[in-house]
Amino acid sequence: MTVPPVALPHPLVGGAFTSPVAPGTGWPDDPGAPDTPVARDADDVRRLARDAMLAELEARVSVCSACPRLVGWREGVAVDKRASFADQPYWGRPIPGWGDPEASLLVVGLAPAANGGNRTGRIFTGDPSADWLFASLHRTGWAVQATSEHAGDGQRLVDARMVATVRCAPPDNKPTAVERDTCAPWIAAELALLPTVRVVVALGSFGWDGAVRSLVAAGAPAPARKPRFGHGAELRLGDVTLLGCYHPSPHNTYTRRLTREMTDEVFERARALTESTV
Repeated sequence: MTVPPVALPHPLVGGAFTSPVAPGTGWPDDPGAPDTPVARDADDVRRLARDAMLAELEARVSVCSACPRLVGWREGVAVDKRASFADQPYWGRPIPGWGDPEASLLVVGLAPAANGGNRTGRIFTGDPSADWLFASLHRTGWAVQATSEHAGDGQRLVDARMVATVRCAPPDNKPTAVERDTCAPWIAAELALLPTVRVVVALGSFGWDGAVRSLVAAGAPAPARKPRFGHGAELRLGDVTLLGCYHPSPHNTYTRRLTREMTDEVFERARALTESTV
């Protein structure tokens, strides 16, 4: 006999949600609806990424099912939860872009964390990497709060937006090349809908490579050779400057490969670049 899924209250807004969360059931900031079109394969992603305004693009991202391995993984994590979050519902769906629709700064990461964004429904939220990143964004004026704990917590980005190059949590944080390429039209379409972006901060080498590919796909001139990632690296692509930042993972922050000062310097540089183009 099949055991029906158990509905649990959202930690901030209450209600009752099964894991994964069904679209249009009241989760904070859920852009999806029961009738949002679902991409089932790479061709669907390319088709649905075209000719959508930003809000509809977010909705379509949030219900994508194009990569069977990622769907199985993200939903499996949502059901077999980490013990410390066993009393919470898990989002368990792809994570759409989030933040100011007229942002001058775009932050690009690899993918949602299995028990971070995959649980909370917001990219870079609810784990140690999020704690580090949002503390810096708050210190440098890009976020109204120093923490990002869960969708619905009142956090807001100021003149900034963030996305992941791959929108589903992957096993071992390692999407395959096919999964990366299948997901790529989502971020390329989003960039094309963000004409005010002047600076992109790429978190880690995967974020850097994904940002370069996506900016070129959105219309920026292709660089003559593959640009090398490094912390503090700068690359001009058309009207946009790409900045490199080590990923704020516990491995990097605990070993002090990435310090608080180093992180702040990147976002302060982003501020200077955006102000110089006004």
